[in-house]
Amino acid sequence: MRTRSSALLLSWLADVVLGDPQRRHPVAAVGSAAARLETLTYRDTRAAGVVHTTVVVATVVGAAVVIDRAVRSRPWLHTAVTAAGTWACLGGTTLGRTGAAMADAVAAGDLYAARAIVPSLCGRDPSLLDEAGVVRAAVESVAENTSDATVGVLVWAAVAGLPGAVGYRTVNTLDAMIGYRNDRYTRFGWCAARLDDAVNLVPARLTGLLTVGLAPVIGGSPARALRAWRDDAGAHPSPNAGVAEATAAGALGVGLGGETAYRHGVEQRPRLGRGPAPTTGDLRRAVRLSAAVQAAAALVTAAAAAQITAGAAGRVGQRRRP
Repeated sequence: MRTRSSALLLSWLADVVLGDPQRRHPVAAVGSAAARLETLTYRDTRAAGVVHTTVVVATVVGAAVVIDRAVRSRPWLHTAVTAAGTWACLGGTTLGRTGAAMADAVAAGDLYAARAIVPSLCGRDPSLLDEAGVVRAAVESVAENTSDATVGVLVWAAVAGLPGAVGYRTVNTLDAMIGYRNDRYTRFGWCAARLDDAVNLVPARLTGLLTVGLAPVIGGSPARALRAWRDDAGAHPSPNAGVAEATAAGALGVGLGGETAYRHGVEQRPRLGRGPAPTTGDLRRAVRLSAAVQAAAALVTAAAAAQITAGAAGRVGQRRRP
């Protein structure tokens, strides 16, 4: 009954200690396979994008279901496999390390090194970013990916175990690959982008709640974080990133948003928060806040997983009674 709950905690601890898998990363393998499939499925239509997304997600989730059922009769093995698979989907520790490396590069006055780190965090054009631009990009990316790289994985692992974790991460990966509003992907990537919005509705709001509650960890104000969520999040083009970024801005006491340069063009993002532009010190605080939110999310989702599996076991027991 405690298999899934224990697996979630073990996966989070493994990520804290080890970070991402260094070789043969399963997420990278899924991305490579999806890219190869795209050479066959791509058409500039929504229908083609639906087919592409469905094939990729169904294949990965189907394989995870087969593995999950094969080991379910052995609790210790089921826990180990679920923990290992969920760990492979997590990226919170690497996110924090990358954010810290960005802060170090900017503090050292090495804009070239800071720009080189940008692609590891987000899809912006580093050549167009000055020092303030790379710091803002890093703070916004740390805030958004706290939800995407950790909270979302844990939420879906709590709900559906290994298939939930890998299914969520696959959708997230597809969105990062094709969920863009540009000439190539506006129609083809529509399904992946909308599916990503759907699976992140709960994780983003849990991230927002935890960010509000944990704002004092970095000397921030829960009231200011909650106000930024209420006043600013809805203006963001993403219904989920807006929550994560706005609450982080409020907790940090900084202002995010503004002119944002991507490789496909420049977008004017709404203002999030009411403070000054973030500094390297704020970026370090954002990394600490992200770590605290991830730890809290691991505890919350483990508790939720215990309740979900206990409820499922109870229903099975009732059906078996004569």
